[in-house]
Amino acid sequence: MRRLTRKACLLAALGLCAVAWSKAAEGPLRRALSFSSLATSLRDVDAGKIIQALQEMRLRPIRQAWAEFWDIFGPGGRLHPDWFIEHQGHLFIEGGLMAIILVLFFQSGYRPSKEQEEEPLTEREIDELCREWKPEPLVPDIAEEDQLPEPPVIQEWENSHWVTVAGRRALNLTAADFLGLSNDPSVAAAARATVERYGVGSCGPRGFYGTFDVHLQLEQDLAAFMGEEEAIIYSYDIATVASVIPAFASRADILVMDEGCSYPIQQGAKLSRARVFTFKHNDAGDLAALLGRIEAEEARERKPLCRRMIVVEGVYSNTGEVAPLRRIYELKERYKYRLCVEETLSFGVMGERGRGACEAAGLEPGQVEIICASMSGALGSVGGFCVGHSEVCDHQRLCGQGYCFSASLPPYLATAAIAALRILGTPDGQALARRVRGAAAELRAALAAGPPGLVLAGAADGPAAASPVVHLHLDPSVESRLGPRPAVAAALQRVADILLQRYGVFVALPRYSVLDEVHPRQSIKLVANAALASEGRVEHVASALREAAAEVLGGSDGGSDGGGAA
Repeated sequence: MRRLTRKACLLAALGLCAVAWSKAAEGPLRRALSFSSLATSLRDVDAGKIIQALQEMRLRPIRQAWAEFWDIFGPGGRLHPDWFIEHQGHLFIEGGLMAIILVLFFQSGYRPSKEQEEEPLTEREIDELCREWKPEPLVPDIAEEDQLPEPPVIQEWENSHWVTVAGRRALNLTAADFLGLSNDPSVAAAARATVERYGVGSCGPRGFYGTFDVHLQLEQDLAAFMGEEEAIIYSYDIATVASVIPAFASRADILVMDEGCSYPIQQGAKLSRARVFTFKHNDAGDLAALLGRIEAEEARERKPLCRRMIVVEGVYSNTGEVAPLRRIYELKERYKYRLCVEETLSFGVMGERGRGACEAAGLEPGQVEIICASMSGALGSVGGFCVGHSEVCDHQRLCGQGYCFSASLPPYLATAAIAALRILGTPDGQALARRVRGAAAELRAALAAGPPGLVLAGAADGPAAASPVVHLHLDPSVESRLGPRPAVAAALQRVADILLQRYGVFVALPRYSVLDEVHPRQSIKLVANAALASEGRVEHVASALREAAAEVLGGSDGGSDGGGAA
């Protein structure tokens, strides 16, 4: 390596000497050296001595060469970019580029040679290929043992509480229009007038040209009804909470949610890409332990501060149970979390003013940072809304995906929601909500003992009994006897068919998407409404359930023909 370095130094010295010799006219170096004498002496002179001699040389020729270079390429020089542009030199470059573009434009496309071309298929070969081709199914085939029974079809819709199914007029306990406001003549008249004025669509997102005066009015009325600073509406209810969660949580943030949350909340958590922690369903004690573990882990690893949010449902869609919101509120205050409550199945029914489960739990407006709900339930319209502080709602106008990238709510649906909300705020509307709460509590009390083979989910008394959604699960012993889920679903469907055909009661079996990460137990779902509050109907439904369950699940010979709904 040292020998190579010495040779490199010698070559460099030789080059510098040559430059200096050519530049110096009568300099001392040219008089002392010539190429022949230099080549002869290099063999006997050490590289260090040569470098030392070069350092002692005058560098005037090198400085003179640099000055000449700068005169040409420096500012003012003939080859400086400013001089080049000033003398229209850029036209030559542009002309060259245009010539290249024209050549490429008129260049013929690639055509394979005749040797590379394949012979066309004959008609017989085409037919054979078509016979052999088998298209891939869009969805995988479902095994016969995994197929669920087909749900009944509504043939005639009298109103949200009375329908005709399979030729039988029945009390509808499947729709979430608890108060029946979609049937109110004033609501229909308001929607009809809006169609005549605005048409049936908005034709654009809210942030562009999809905002109408009725949208702003609905947001103002919702905020006033809920006692919050501001409200924001979405055109699709299932996209509401799925848009709200990603707006307030990202990859570095923490989401804590109930393991029994429904699909829209699961989807929102997935879209947020946040760190998701789940606690046992409706278990405030497990939530407290989880929050403690998260805090200890964050402190131990010295992680930076991030946004933290607890997400629950006021009334859980999959079970009908009411969340312990008072206890959850205390925990979120202790550990400094935001709280997001999905109130779709409690809004308009629970609470003294119908504000939902938060009000029923004694929480004041503003104590829960984010409240979401659907307008297809108590308001009998379409879409969803979110209420909270002004900063919460304004942030969603920029970051709420369902708000920014979806066409706004059709104006006539906004008008229908306005009319229904105003009815709900009147004494008559409040009395209607109390009737639904009373019917729900009465139905739960009547089913507390459980029809044969069925178990009531949730509380049978107390404030939580006001939940308008009732789920009846199979008794674990019966479920184990029946076997796999399709057999359980078939047995529950037979109970529902008997309720419809013999007793004029239309109930549903919940179905869950294959994308749903939570697969609750099979159940029969009943939704309390204003029509159920009529005298004698709760007992009629409870009696019909007991007899139908006894026939299918309890091994009895069948109940009496209970007649139609009262």
